[in-house]
Amino acid sequence: MLATLLGRPFLSSASVTVRGLEVSQDGLSGLRVCRMIGVTWLLLGAVLALFWAYSWWKHRYWATKGVPTPPMAPFIGHAHKLLLPVKRYNFEREAYFKYGGSKLCGIYSFHEPLLLVGDPEIMRHIYVKDFDHFMDRRTFNMPNKKDEVMANMLTMKTGEEWKKLRAIMSPTFTSGRMKGMFPLVCEKADQLVSFCLKEARTKPFVDMKYNFGRYTMDTIASCAFGIECNSLVDEKPEFAEKVDSFFRITPGLIWRLVFLSVFPKLAKLLKMRFSIPETDFFTEVARETMRARQSGNKRGDFLDLLLEAEVSSGDAEGISAVQDDNKSFKSKQALDELTIISQSVLFLVAGYDTTASTLAFASILLAKHPEIQQRLRQEMSEMVEEHGDITYQGIMEAKYLDACVMETLRLYPPGLFLERKCIKEYKIPGTDVTIEPGLVVTCPLFQIHRDPKYWPEPEVFRPERFLPENKANITHLTHIPFGIGPRNCIAMRFALMEAKVGLAKMILASDIKLAPGHEEIKIDFGLGLLRPKDGVNLLLTPLKEE
Repeated sequence: MLATLLGRPFLSSASVTVRGLEVSQDGLSGLRVCRMIGVTWLLLGAVLALFWAYSWWKHRYWATKGVPTPPMAPFIGHAHKLLLPVKRYNFEREAYFKYGGSKLCGIYSFHEPLLLVGDPEIMRHIYVKDFDHFMDRRTFNMPNKKDEVMANMLTMKTGEEWKKLRAIMSPTFTSGRMKGMFPLVCEKADQLVSFCLKEARTKPFVDMKYNFGRYTMDTIASCAFGIECNSLVDEKPEFAEKVDSFFRITPGLIWRLVFLSVFPKLAKLLKMRFSIPETDFFTEVARETMRARQSGNKRGDFLDLLLEAEVSSGDAEGISAVQDDNKSFKSKQALDELTIISQSVLFLVAGYDTTASTLAFASILLAKHPEIQQRLRQEMSEMVEEHGDITYQGIMEAKYLDACVMETLRLYPPGLFLERKCIKEYKIPGTDVTIEPGLVVTCPLFQIHRDPKYWPEPEVFRPERFLPENKANITHLTHIPFGIGPRNCIAMRFALMEAKVGLAKMILASDIKLAPGHEEIKIDFGLGLLRPKDGVNLLLTPLKEE
């Protein structure tokens, strides 16, 4: 009826006439969808163009300052090369030798500019002379309560907090204190030698990377935590297993590190945990040991030294007042429990793998150079003949032993990152480059150690470079395995003593040779740590009857 009145046939679907064309409602909906898709793509394109323009602008930072920069990827800069250890090594080498990194080179982690400095004179200004402008290291915001041990480590402190805690801890690493720990280190070195020679009788070769790792672990467990973990002889030592887990690089660890670096505010909001659960184990070990020390048992180790550390009232956070019974109107200050625990765990983190890797590299280098090994053994034999045994004074005065360790550290520095954060605007001397607070300066340590400009035949193992008569030929700040300036490695004396004692005892007890099929030195670039890859397998021949 309605169709008749309208004078046109009834359509089963609604329709509309547009400029003489009849278009169905479904067709209009399709047009709207197409239009919406087109608009969406246009908006996405506009956003992408704006983001690209923003990224291009951010990546102009170094160009505007006249600092050379290697080619970079849009949006991420050089992050894809900086975050992967193996790629970072190749990238730093390219930046150092091709893009001005031997002096100054700008790089980008996503949109964050960083400055690569390889010139020793500029390094002297930044890391030493003008240290007040670069007092801090790069830090991570760790809001999770389970990260409080890591957050209170000396390496994570900044500004005045770092300065005061460093001043408190420095006396625990004097030569006098090291001499007190020397017997503990020698005891662990003797256990190392005994275990290695026992393995040499029953196995085709000995994995010295593994054994040196157990030696440094036992030494630190004794000197830092005051416990005997005996990881060399126990088949399933809990302490050793926890340490291995602590240093295992997992995808989850890398992901957390990247997330904290790129999205620090979001990580804080989510209260993301950075430290791994094994940290809780070492925290409890240190806490229980501290309680045991309250009974009065002293060992003269690192934990005792921290417990005895006293500072002026109000010097730093992490210090609590202790009433002196003899002086009612005065008080002395002691480090609180959390601060002591944090430094004990730091001792393990910083000292275990680095010293073990140095000893492993030194052992295979000596195996590859038997004439150097024999010269070192001769020096050690003369020292024992003079002093009656390996002594602290003898070890510290052994010139060729020191040269062998230092040359090993030149070729294979265990720590690869040497970063400082600018805290005050700074104009780099001799340049027109001014950098702002917050910018991180990093040093291509591995490349400097192998630059032929400073080291003739840099790939050759030549300990003679570090003998007293040749040290004057070494350019200042081109050998920096323990860092530079006031924030260098606080435990350097201990690490060198531990390495020298372990190496001296092994050389006196055995002849070290390369194992067939294991002649090459393979390197693993971890997250800031350099270590041997797949172990260091060697043949050991006892030099005297046990």
